[in-house]
Amino acid sequence: MTSAQVDTDKAPEEGYERGLNSRQVQMIAIGGAIGVGLFLGAGANIAKAGPSIILMYALAGVIIFFIMRALGELLLYRPVSGSFAEYSREFLGPFFGYFTGWTYWLMWVVTGMAELTAAAIYIHYWFPDIPQWVSALVFLVLLFVANLISVKLFGEIEFWFSMVKVTAIIGMIVIGIGVLTLGFSQAGDTAAVSNLWEFDGFFPKGIGSSLMTLQGVMFAYLAVELVGVTAGESENPEKTLPKAINTLPWRIALFYVGALTVILAVVKWTEFGEGVSPFVEAFAVIGIPAGAGIVNFVVLTAALSSCNSGMYSTGRMLRTLADNGEAPRIFNRLSSTRTPAFGIAVSAVFMGIGVVLNYVVPEKAFGYVTSLATAAGIWTWLMILISHVRYRRKVVAGRLPASSFPAPGGSVCSYIAIAFLLFVTCLVAYDSEARVCLYVMAGWAVALGIGWAVLKSRNPAVTERRGDAEFEQIG
Repeated sequence: MTSAQVDTDKAPEEGYERGLNSRQVQMIAIGGAIGVGLFLGAGANIAKAGPSIILMYALAGVIIFFIMRALGELLLYRPVSGSFAEYSREFLGPFFGYFTGWTYWLMWVVTGMAELTAAAIYIHYWFPDIPQWVSALVFLVLLFVANLISVKLFGEIEFWFSMVKVTAIIGMIVIGIGVLTLGFSQAGDTAAVSNLWEFDGFFPKGIGSSLMTLQGVMFAYLAVELVGVTAGESENPEKTLPKAINTLPWRIALFYVGALTVILAVVKWTEFGEGVSPFVEAFAVIGIPAGAGIVNFVVLTAALSSCNSGMYSTGRMLRTLADNGEAPRIFNRLSSTRTPAFGIAVSAVFMGIGVVLNYVVPEKAFGYVTSLATAAGIWTWLMILISHVRYRRKVVAGRLPASSFPAPGGSVCSYIAIAFLLFVTCLVAYDSEARVCLYVMAGWAVALGIGWAVLKSRNPAVTERRGDAEFEQIG
């Protein structure tokens, strides 16, 4: 056994290069809170809820903050790259760690499939003669190579992808405020803050219809927990992670609540519909000549950012699973650049299969696959919250050391967030179109259950619960 292999046998975060600086971690956190769900998905939600969608994003944003503060307390108690899978394993048992790790891996793989396809479609806007599969393959290879080179390059790419998204939103807000206050542009005559309530009120389709959009709103926040995966590779997690998490409220307030408030004041909500980006529509109404091209570029970066994050997180999660004997040991090895190269490669292959499947599977069936990302995200968030509640109990009992970044209110906010996520799950089950993701999730659970039974029969020691003392030694 080589020295490199010995190193990887210790803890999943050991052996990684702590190459993510504060600037990159901050922007990864910001980028995680801004995705295609905002740039494209918000249009359908506006059509269903009208101006009240602003309140839905704000409400969901508060819950996301509760989740991230719970994760932050766990991260500063024991910062590990495996993050929520490791905490599920410690506080809920080996099976939950195994289930959460593989589910989070699947979430990013299917998200990567969808985002690569989306990116190819966006390129098709400028270059219609280039086959979509060519664009998707080029992006897949470029992001794969970048993730293999070093975590620093991943962080730098994610920094600039996020910068593009942030600049676009801030630009939209500034232009919108200018239209509202100065009255310039083609929208000057119709833009007014009163648009937020003049067309059938703030809840034009009723509170029930507004609440039904929460499932789509929560999808927009998927990946905000990615900052937790960076814990094992941050230069100074004790400083960078709390700062990244504590700035989440103003990021949500600005990028979601602020942007949508301005857009819905400039353009009346009845102009939006499914498949219509609020940003494209707003730029069109204002009359910016290159608006469509600008938004297309921004949405392209959002898709590539998501796929880039997917490759990063899947490789790390597979290494965590391998370190615990829940995946082949080869995933445990690091390359000469201290990246989990084999895990990244396997994940990239699965993402590539998704690009191929997109041409042989009907669009609706492919949508069913990607809908799994939402259910997997809710599962991940629930595991974070329940692990936090269990951790707090052990701290109060004096069995574990207190974190240097305690969540406000102790476990109370975690209980509120758990109730909210269960409520959203009920909404998904009630929606005849959305509930398919729960069926897929049930099938995935059965598959993982069979895998666990096989694992237990081959290596019973892997499935045994470890004690607090052993986890404390790892930390």
